[in-house]
Amino acid sequence: MVKVGEHITIDFLGVKKDYTPEFYEKIIYTIAKAAKVEILNVASHRFQPQGFTLVALLAESHFSFHTFPEKGVISFDFFTCGKVHPKVALKILRKEIDHERVVTNAFDRSSIGLYDDIYSTPGQKKYYVVKNVLEKFTSKVGQFVEILDLEEFGNALFIDHEIQVSEKDEKIYSSNFFNSSYDLSKKNNNVAIIGGGDGGVARACLENNSNYIDWFELDPEIVDVCYKHLPKVCSKVKKSNKIKTFWGDAFKSIKEIEDSKYDKIFVDLNDDQYCIDLAKKNMKGLKRILKKGGVITAQVGSQDKKPKQVEKWCSVLEKNFGNVKLSGAYVPSFDCKWNFASSMMR
Repeated sequence: MVKVGEHITIDFLGVKKDYTPEFYEKIIYTIAKAAKVEILNVASHRFQPQGFTLVALLAESHFSFHTFPEKGVISFDFFTCGKVHPKVALKILRKEIDHERVVTNAFDRSSIGLYDDIYSTPGQKKYYVVKNVLEKFTSKVGQFVEILDLEEFGNALFIDHEIQVSEKDEKIYSSNFFNSSYDLSKKNNNVAIIGGGDGGVARACLENNSNYIDWFELDPEIVDVCYKHLPKVCSKVKKSNKIKTFWGDAFKSIKEIEDSKYDKIFVDLNDDQYCIDLAKKNMKGLKRILKKGGVITAQVGSQDKKPKQVEKWCSVLEKNFGNVKLSGAYVPSFDCKWNFASSMMR
């Protein structure tokens, strides 16, 4: 976190008196002395028929007064990178200005910011608190990629403004993804992963003794940035010699794979309608490379937030395999229960 200073605003309400410019010009030096800041220059203007503005340029930043006599309001703004908090001005101004009520606001002037949670429940807007932006770029395949250091969840990957994984709770996602398949069949020697660029599902397969993993990933820049900033998620994947990576369009690559190769297929694509349509279009190819008794598992989104999307995924699997098991787990960084659908090749 980079902190640049302290900032407060103070609004005095119910002010009956229209103070003279000399009053403000005198009081700014009283405040400057108490706050241990240096005034470099002062500019002011009296408006007609009423109202007054004064701005003091400080060696440490600025403060200002704006008056609204017709509303009975005096507004004071103080930003400083000095050692003394600007709230020292409040005690002085409370004493000098005759008022009925005061409203004070403090602002965190640091690198901490807020990032919209696009899955916020209607009427309950939520944000991620961002301590730092570690990466921000558009990849060569056209995905907008961000690695953000979140106050609550640590380093996290966002693609096209949607959180994909965070250091703190990634294992909840990947372990439940894997277990959704494992509960139907314990065989997991040969595994295929479609997508999953953060490497979490691949790591879960390694931890559960998969010996051969073919990883079909569209975007190498996603994988590289996760290796760099999310080592807790994917360092084991980077070091493993059990994984073969196929770059580019996964559904073109699987055309070169022999029939009935895999015990398990994990489909970890982006959370949108496009990917449902893509999987639906290529389901025949996925069926061809899955062994009899093998299991295909897809992350299908949140039944709580996008029930129709989950229903569509289940429909695709049901049509092609005839059986669907739906499971899920609450993922704190997603702020909802996330679902996984599995089907067995009969």
